[in-house]
Amino acid sequence: MKQQSDAEFEDGSAATGGAVALQAHDDPSRIDAAAWDALLEASPAPTPFMRHAYLAALHASGSAVPETGWTPLFLTLEHDGRLAAACPLYLKSHSYGEYVFDWAWADAYERAGQRYYPKLLVAVPFTPVPGSRLLAHDAASRQALLLAMAALAREHRFSSAHALFLDDEDAAAAESAGWMMRGTVQFHWRNREPAPYADFADFLAGLQRDKRKKIQQERRYVREAGIEFDVRLGSQIEPSDWDFFYRCYTATYRAHRSTPYLTRDFFDRMAATMAGHWLLFTARRDGRPIATSLIALDPSRGQAYGRYWGALEAVNCLHFEACYYQPLQWCIAHGYRRFEGGAQGEHKMARGLLPVRTRSAHWLRDGAFAGAVGRFLEREGAGVEAYVSELDERNPFKPAPPG
Repeated sequence: MKQQSDAEFEDGSAATGGAVALQAHDDPSRIDAAAWDALLEASPAPTPFMRHAYLAALHASGSAVPETGWTPLFLTLEHDGRLAAACPLYLKSHSYGEYVFDWAWADAYERAGQRYYPKLLVAVPFTPVPGSRLLAHDAASRQALLLAMAALAREHRFSSAHALFLDDEDAAAAESAGWMMRGTVQFHWRNREPAPYADFADFLAGLQRDKRKKIQQERRYVREAGIEFDVRLGSQIEPSDWDFFYRCYTATYRAHRSTPYLTRDFFDRMAATMAGHWLLFTARRDGRPIATSLIALDPSRGQAYGRYWGALEAVNCLHFEACYYQPLQWCIAHGYRRFEGGAQGEHKMARGLLPVRTRSAHWLRDGAFAGAVGRFLEREGAGVEAYVSELDERNPFKPAPPG
């Protein structure tokens, strides 16, 4: 696993050669939103989280800013004044909010007497959703972004550069550039093809008997507790709904003795600029709201993403109902093709979400350390493959009929 060769990148902020300009931006709002989104839409795997409005809201709301350890250095590449490539690049002073864990690398690097932080990171903050990261019209422009990151790291002696949850073309570009590849596993639900599920009961009928009975039992617990759900989409979500959601969201972090990543202002900005991408489930008992689950949507592609959940009262199996069964029921009713349940969580498999491989790419400035990490990744990769093979043998769905 080789490291990327040297590249020219003057002073880490801009490089020009003829009609080509490469620049780093410390505020995403300085990048033309329409041009960014056009690049995104032309990419192989666009998601709402890579939209300019989403990334700009993270910065403007104080959620992903230098004070929280996320210093924007968004890269753009222009050809003859036209945006040809771009990516959300950050200078990170920690590894929180990434979901591809390199804490052990940081510890080893610093025990060897070197500084691991700051590091460079291509990612959507706090969002472990696979998709396009290196937005570009062609492979050469993707390579230019990767070359620029390595050059920037060398010039300022940053320990490393990382690109998380890549689509296939981004992963291929990074691997071709000599970056080291790392695999992880998530759990996603897919609607049946070519004949989508008629309803939730039809979905349950496809599961093995023990899984079906378990889900039916868990849903019964919630019904017998007197829980009912409100479902609100987009502009139907009132400011008071967002207020209650945020109360639940912060309560979940407090319960884990942690600090929320996202500010209340971020969700105000989402309501103002991306309302149609949000679906809110509110659990009520005796008319009183007690829990919420927020789902992100990509209506044009029929994809949904489980994002945030919180409860003010404990109810047996309410988490499963709010975060899986209600969203899946909604997705089936509205003809959605896919529901992603977020990072980790083998328990999701028993609820009909199947294992999916995700990929990240890593460049380390120190050659000896890169060699050690490369050997670790080879061992880890073999373990991930064995894990996925084991999971495949535990498929929760009934075997397909012969023929």
